[in-house]
Amino acid sequence: MSEPSRILHPGLRQKIMSADAAAALIEHGDHVGMSGFTGAGYPKAVPQALAKHIEQANQGGNKFRIGVWTGASTAPELDGALAKVGGIEMRLPYQSDPTCRARINAGEMDYIDIHLSHVAQFVWFGFLGKLNVAVVEVAGILEDGRLIPSSSIGNNKTWLDQADKVILEVNSAMPLGLEGMHDVYYGTERPPHRKPIPMTHPGDRIGEPYLHVDLSKVVAIVETHSLDRDTKFAAADENSQRIAGHILDFLAHEVKVGRLPPELLPLQSGVGNIANAVLAGLNQGPFENLTGYTEVLQDGMLEMLKSGKMVMASATALSLSRAGTKEFLDNLDFYRQRIVLRPQEISNHPELVRRLGVLSMNAMIEADIYGNVNSTHIMGTRIMNGIGGSGDFARNAYISFFVTPSTAKDGAISCIVPMVSHVDHTEHDVQILVTEQGLADLRGLAPRQRAQVVIEHCAHPDFRPALRDYVARAERSARGGHGGLHTPHLLDEALSWHSRFEREGRMLP
Repeated sequence: MSEPSRILHPGLRQKIMSADAAAALIEHGDHVGMSGFTGAGYPKAVPQALAKHIEQANQGGNKFRIGVWTGASTAPELDGALAKVGGIEMRLPYQSDPTCRARINAGEMDYIDIHLSHVAQFVWFGFLGKLNVAVVEVAGILEDGRLIPSSSIGNNKTWLDQADKVILEVNSAMPLGLEGMHDVYYGTERPPHRKPIPMTHPGDRIGEPYLHVDLSKVVAIVETHSLDRDTKFAAADENSQRIAGHILDFLAHEVKVGRLPPELLPLQSGVGNIANAVLAGLNQGPFENLTGYTEVLQDGMLEMLKSGKMVMASATALSLSRAGTKEFLDNLDFYRQRIVLRPQEISNHPELVRRLGVLSMNAMIEADIYGNVNSTHIMGTRIMNGIGGSGDFARNAYISFFVTPSTAKDGAISCIVPMVSHVDHTEHDVQILVTEQGLADLRGLAPRQRAQVVIEHCAHPDFRPALRDYVARAERSARGGHGGLHTPHLLDEALSWHSRFEREGRMLP
């Protein structure tokens, strides 16, 4: 027996059509706002149908490319399908698809890397041009036209508000039990009319459970039945466990000396195996009554909610493994009382991150001896994924951590270098660096002091002598009148490690 339609508004039921027909409403040159954040809540059918339209047009000699704006990364059915046929002119604000990455680095696709908290307001302000179409997945449509959000909110509120045309995918694979988990705040304004956001605790509800849309803008509704992609997490390796151990020891010390309360402060954790290892360690640790204020809720936080170590978590999206998804769906009533999903302009809002005192933990590609961090580029020029929300949190966090193994490529690359090849987070926003070798607390240290702490605590032993030698020679050069002693560098050598890797496949001779 088929499930009753989830489109309860009579007028909108008249706009149901195939994904192919809906995709035909998108034109070459359109800016298209797609739902989706870290593989959750993205449209499943229309992007694939659009990719077929684009492929046919391009084969016929008619150029067809669009701008794709999202919340964050999506999935192969969206980013992958459109990138494969060369259908994306410009992409923002974050991506993780291999085909997208290859096209960006080949110069075949433009990419704008933006702090995730900035995207919605850039669109409101008109900085990015007109948003022509929104394609948004929802779990259902109520009788009065309100929309039940799916497994992420991301920038959906802004896409629905700002787009000229709206295409809705109503996904019956999303449980209706999601209803009530969301908190959509409609109180934001453009300057000079902004008011303080009325939130003082991660669990505060300041909006409503539904999205709104001008029904006259809805041009198509597509019914789908497809779960989100599974996020794959590997078991924590030895390096991840050691990094987690350093962070846990540090947090215990901060509580002991009175710089953190016994229940810590709200946790923000980037996506990945190291982040899950830290959360697993916290789940086994001494801290109780923890809270989360983050972008993405992944398996580690789900386990903490299940165990009772964490009492509630706020995010903009779910990003779960297959096992995590089953656990979530099997116990949806339990999690609906403990999880709040918000628009990313709220989940990542600097005002709230600062007010709540978030403890921010994010991955990096490399850091330099003075504390500058590269989160996005390989060897300075090749984009990996994007800055995501790490900058939103790091600059405003109570304490900001950046984590990485000390080496990459089987030891050929040091992740602690004389100077980073690309700067995403300056030394002014970085407080704690952590590798499996140890933890460098940079708070209150001048640059030359930072260099010593970073080298001795975070660099791999194979690279420490070369780093010490670099600093010593840079200081001698400065004393000889070539440069200054505040942040000593040898300008003709600062990026020589990267250059050598490009030539020889290793950073050291």
